Order: sequence, then structure tokens, then C-alpha cells
Amino acid sequence: MTPARHAIATAALLLCIPFHSTRGQAPNGVDATQASPPLALGATRMRLEARAQQLEQVALATTKSSATRDSAAREAAVIRQRLSEGDFKVGDQILLQVEGEPTLSDTFTVGLGSTLTLPAVGEVSLAGVLRSEVQDYLTRRLGQNLRDPVVKATAYVRLSVVGAVARPGYYAVPAQALLSDALMAAGGPAPTAKLQDMKIERSGKTILEKKALQHAIAAGMTIDDAGLIAGDQYSIPAGATTGTRETIGFIALLLTIPITVYSLTQIWKK
Repeated sequence: MTPARHAIATAALLLCIPFHSTRGQAPNGVDATQASPPLALGATRMRLEARAQQLEQVALATTKSSATRDSAAREAAVIRQRLSEGDFKVGDQILLQVEGEPTLSDTFTVGLGSTLTLPAVGEVSLAGVLRSEVQDYLTRRLGQNLRDPVVKATAYVRLSVVGAVARPGYYAVPAQALLSDALMAAGGPAPTAKLQDMKIERSGKTILEKKALQHAIAAGMTIDDAGLIAGDQYSIPAGATTGTRETIGFIALLLTIPITVYSLTQIWKK
């Protein structure tokens, strides 16, 4: 099946998701013009630093409620940890394309200690490296072994898709793929899929589910935008499907999302 036909078939199966328009809204239903922009995995160090500083100011503001201050402090701490440790986790993959270097033009898996082991180069640490920095970082690092290397680096995320889909399993998904692409890679939802209860989990805890997840998919949010990391899991329960007028609106919106042929052809099962 071609990627285009696959996308349409998957969209048809997604008819069971109740639709609520998300145009002009953030995934949680808040007006996007009022909501803070999400800090995706592709956010730059400058943007993360600015956000952390903003949150730390809120955490110290006596005019804010204790709940608001505590929330800001927690988010700032997470960002500071990210800035220190970097974005790459064990199991993430990076597709390297190095001009004139076939042995280095391959897909490499991040190992223990956030390291890549590269032919003729050895271990390359990605500790403290953000996704937004990885291409420039690897260009500089390979420049220690090669003369003026031309490097392209594409980050992948290892995700699990379980439940009512055609091919459950682990998938290496480009960070810039759409949230819906992971479902397509798994063969799409089964006819019994209860997509209104679909969720994404991390270490057993739900991080995105139901209407918020539906809205994120409809808005064309990417894996990167959603901040997914290696090991996150799509869970699609089985159950009776439903058909309403709202679902027709939702499927119509899904079909307006550009089909990411590049992503679909470069997602593979692990």
C-alpha cells in the first residue's frame, strides 16, 4: 500500500474519534493566542534558558498563588535538568549522512551514557546536547577526525504502539513525524479500536490522552512538538466504535493534514 493510500485508510479508521474543532486552540482547549508556546524537543538552548528564567521569576513572585509558584518552580527545574543532561536517551536513534563517508552514513543508536559509537571515530558523547544542537555538534565533533565534513543528522525516537492496531510493537520514528504517523506505521487502528480512549504514557503515567490527544493529532502536532521521548507508549484500547456527525468533521480535518511521505518511508519496526 502506498503512503498516500495508507494515510487515507488510517484516517477512515479514525472515524471513531469524536471531533471538536481545534482551530485557534491549544491542545488543552485554551486559546492558542493566550497559551504559552510548548517547549518541544527541538527548542533551542536560548529559548529554553529564557523560559526557565521566566518561570523562576514567577516562582519567586509573591503576587502569585502558592500553586502557581510551585508549578513554575517544578517546570523550571525540569528545563534546567534538560539543559544540563541534554535530550538524548538510551534507545534514541540518529540517522547520519556524512558526505563521502559511507561507513558513517548510517543509523546509530544512543547507548549507555548517552553515547554514539561511530566507525573509525569511536564513542561520541551526547551528554548535554539538545536535539536542536545535534547536527552542528556532530559536525564539529567529526571535524576532529575528518576535514570539513558535511553532516546531516536526523533524530529518531523509539516509541511503543500497543493495543488495537494492526502491527503492535516498537517503532523508530523521526522527531519531526506527526503524532498520527506512529499509528500509521503500526498499520493503523483496528476496526475495534476505541480511539476516544487513546492515550500516550510514560513510565506507566499518562502524559496525553482523550480529547487533548485528539486535538493534538487534528492540529498536526509532531512527535517533537509533543515532547515525546524514547520509551513513550501509545495505548489504544479495544471496544465498540461509535459514529457521530462530529466524527465526520474530525476525519475531514485529518484528511487536510499533509501526508508526511518522508516520515512514513523512514519509520521502521524494531
